[in-house]
Amino acid sequence: MNRGDSRSRAGFTLIEIIIVFALIGILVGLALPRYQHSRRRALEAVLKEDLFQMRLLIGQYYTDKGKYPATLRTLVEEDYVRTIPLDPMTGSAETWQEIKDQPSYEEMVPGVEYGIVDVRSGSEAKALDGTTYDTW
Repeated sequence: MNRGDSRSRAGFTLIEIIIVFALIGILVGLALPRYQHSRRRALEAVLKEDLFQMRLLIGQYYTDKGKYPATLRTLVEEDYVRTIPLDPMTGSAETWQEIKDQPSYEEMVPGVEYGIVDVRSGSEAKALDGTTYDTW
């Protein structure tokens, strides 16, 4: 074995290591946007399901009591749901927009508390379909 022969030593050359890291970087660069898109689609699916379930509970409350719940917290207090789910777009259960039943001025009855008839996300961000989450 000749001491001057560098090919006889085991290991990788600098150029081989650079090529491997470049290939890894390209693969990560291709996969990252797809991952973020998939994650966003999953959050949107969770939001749609949460909205569907809360609207269903509001309807059940109305069917049982003959009036709409005053707040989402009412659904928890009267055991219609264990907890208010987190808004997946804001990460908080406090950001849900409660849409109240607002009769016209002529239809308003003094002393009557009007409840929530719908619920929406508190996020104003744009969805993948171009709409904003607070319009769903």
